[in-house]
Amino acid sequence: MTDVSWIQSVCFEHGFPLFGIVRAVEAPRYQRFLEWLERGHNGSMAYLENRKAAYAHPSGVLDGCQSLIMLGMPYDSHPETLPNKSKRMQDDSGASISSIPDKPDKPDSHIGHYAVGSRDYHDIIRERLNAICSILKQRMSGSYRGVVDTAPLLEREFAELAGLGWVGKNTLLLNREWGSYFFLAAILTDVQLEASNHIESDHCGNCTACLDACPTGAFPEPRVLDATRCISYLTIEHRGESDESVRSKMGDWIFGCDVCQIVCPWNRKRPDAGMPWFEPENLETKTRLEHWLGLDELTFRQLYRNTPFFRTKLIGMQRNAIIAAANRNRVDLLETIESFCSHEDAVLRSTAEWAVKCLKGWIAIPANHPFESAP
Repeated sequence: MTDVSWIQSVCFEHGFPLFGIVRAVEAPRYQRFLEWLERGHNGSMAYLENRKAAYAHPSGVLDGCQSLIMLGMPYDSHPETLPNKSKRMQDDSGASISSIPDKPDKPDSHIGHYAVGSRDYHDIIRERLNAICSILKQRMSGSYRGVVDTAPLLEREFAELAGLGWVGKNTLLLNREWGSYFFLAAILTDVQLEASNHIESDHCGNCTACLDACPTGAFPEPRVLDATRCISYLTIEHRGESDESVRSKMGDWIFGCDVCQIVCPWNRKRPDAGMPWFEPENLETKTRLEHWLGLDELTFRQLYRNTPFFRTKLIGMQRNAIIAAANRNRVDLLETIESFCSHEDAVLRSTAEWAVKCLKGWIAIPANHPFESAP
């Protein structure tokens, strides 16, 4: 095998079916990234501003970087992802009939489907990247560094250059086979590798399903995300209160948001063949609002220390659950939420006071089922 074919086979064996190589160059949309920061679309994610210079070139992550191996690891799509309306099946006589699978029972709340497994994907992917780096170094020498969305690298830009897909109007990387339900990762090296010679075209066309379905209007224009209005940001990264005008549009998402993926046509045909370590674990418990509202700090740490929820902390998860309870009109949880009105944390107190007013009918909450009526 050539080195590239061998590298691809090694990466595939470690769970990365999406693969491409690109030379280390200045990030193509770096100036747009700086403009995005200037517009304040990063919200309270100050680390992006603090490290902005490092995002200009991969050498900001690995000194002397010459090549990037761009990788994608799929996970299963959200169970409410809209099916392909043209999907067909055969009846007992062999005749072709239309088939649209029934939607699963509506859960108590929603979680971004990347987070439903038993472990944080960062830990799982880093283990595999480290293993690949060790193998590459044994055969080709050189320096290698594996990263998964925590280093100052504009991964989507380089994944696009490497041919893994194109940046969609929802700012996610889209792949014609895998849609958008996959994690991006990269291995940076000071070894010059043969670059992939295929760059995927933009296949979004005139579709605006993702833009139209976003309940909070987080896309001021195609391929631009205002994080301060994004449900994923508000439920994970944001540490304070969310604006009341946005709260009522957040629906019942308590961690992350998949709305723009649920409605994307490129996710309708994708194979649900995510890696087994991302399979849901105790999902019924994780989506019960009572579960989060009843946890204490010790139990939370015991259950979720090695999961994505630990980043948001118990206070953040309880804040999110209170908002979801108000939006779902869970009057049965009124007494529980009232107990948070005297909580030592100011954000929880304020959010609970707002939710109590909603549940008592003093504040009107509009019906909010952002993806059920999507095209």
